[in-house]
Parts: sequence; C-alpha cells; structure tokens
Amino acid sequence: MTTPTATVTATDTDPDTAAHIAALRARIDEIDATLIALWQERAALSKQVGATRVATGGTRLVLSREREILDRFRAQLGADGTQLALLLLRAGRGPL
Repeated sequence: MTTPTATVTATDTDPDTAAHIAALRARIDEIDATLIALWQERAALSKQVGATRVATGGTRLVLSREREILDRFRAQLGADGTQLALLLLRAGRGPL
C-alpha cells in the first residue's frame, strides 16, 4: 500500500508568498474576532429589546422589524445575506 505524497506548490516554497498569505490570514482572524464580538453584542441587545417589549405588554416579536432586517441584508449581500440575517435574528430572539 502506498501513501499519497503531498504536492509541493510555489506557495509552499516561496517565502514572500507564504508571508503574504500569513498576513492575509492574520487579518481574517482579526475580522473573525470582531464579527464574533459584534454577533454577541447584537444578540444581547436584541434580547434586551424583546424583554423590554414584553415587560411593557408588547409582543416578543415585531415581524415588520424582522422583515426590515431581512430586506436590508438581502439588498446588500444577496441570498446569503438573507441566511445571515435569519441567523442573527435567531441568535437575538431564539427559535420561533
């Protein structure tokens, strides 16, 4: 039985390319950390809005507001934006 050999590419041997990729990945990691922090902050704020609304006799959900958010994300990001918005909404209000 033979084991597959790894293919060596120019990016594996070129130090400038490897450094460039490492810098790009470091920036991606920074953006990911920011996105995670913003996701958590948004979810907490959304939960506060819902709790305040319910405490004052309102409904837990305002579907027109959710529609605004879905429309905004779809307009900016296309179909993937809709999926992202749905995830954000669920993170803040929980599943329906």
